[in-house]
Amino acid sequence: MIVAGLFLALSARIVTFVSGGMMTGPAMPDTQEPSRARLIDGKGFASRLTQDIAADVQSFYDRHHITPGLAVVLVGNDPASEVYVRNKALQTHRAGMRSFMHMLPATTSQDELLGLIARLNVDPEIHGILVQLPLPAGLDPVAVTNAIAPEKDVDGLGVVNAGRLALGLPGLVPCTPLGCLLLLRHYVGDMRGKDALVIGASNLVGRPMAELLLQEGCTVTVAHIDTRDTAALARQADIVVVATGVRELVRGDWIKPGATVIDVGISRITLPSGKTRLVGDVKFDEAVQRAGMITPVPGGVGPMTIACLLRNTLDAARMIVEARVR
Repeated sequence: MIVAGLFLALSARIVTFVSGGMMTGPAMPDTQEPSRARLIDGKGFASRLTQDIAADVQSFYDRHHITPGLAVVLVGNDPASEVYVRNKALQTHRAGMRSFMHMLPATTSQDELLGLIARLNVDPEIHGILVQLPLPAGLDPVAVTNAIAPEKDVDGLGVVNAGRLALGLPGLVPCTPLGCLLLLRHYVGDMRGKDALVIGASNLVGRPMAELLLQEGCTVTVAHIDTRDTAALARQADIVVVATGVRELVRGDWIKPGATVIDVGISRITLPSGKTRLVGDVKFDEAVQRAGMITPVPGGVGPMTIACLLRNTLDAARMIVEARVR
């Protein structure tokens, strides 16, 4: 069985420390504006990562005369998902890869969807397969995810890659947690011994994020819907990763002074003026006054997710091609 070693390969390629992150100096007089957290520039980091990926794609083509191909499957006509999928296709092309879009009606049956995945699994032009979630009612996301060949599971959500992550073995890692990890490595550096809190326990973000932080040497706590006092846990954490889907859940007084905050959430709210804006799962204007570093929304985690999808696709192509020539 072929499984690409993404997060291990990435760690060897990326500079993992930038100095000067914390802003927790001496107390300021009340007449001065309080210090603000350093913003973690996910957009800029993702742009540089994507440039590196594009160069690697060209080198891969020069060596093998193969262009990595990513198949994206969208079932139904959810407008937000359509925009997100088109953006993935655009970024795939910019990185020099091929994008194969499969737009299916909401009436698609489970057997029809599984049949498409089976064909993509054996298509030599396809090196990565992504099924956009959530799926319409009546379709089983677990069965669909696990139907994807592990070596093409660029979302890293199938049981094979999830199991390898849990065991600390090389595998394709879910894109959003991996993007968060790369930001933490770059801005925080050595995380051994730090207390980390992951708020949210989904298979998509929370659980794999906890596994990755554990492998970095953090002492990890996971807060979920049944956790009694998440705020108290957050006040003890050096690193807080929030992925709940509940807008502005985490308030400023939850944050330990100087902590690093990674906000995965994204929601659109309507302002009194009638205009809309994007917010995360963290009350940013409060948290930015206490944190040492924090990701903005937008411009934080989102761009990293797509960059890591591209990295996964290239790594999957490498592993598939190398297995063919053995």
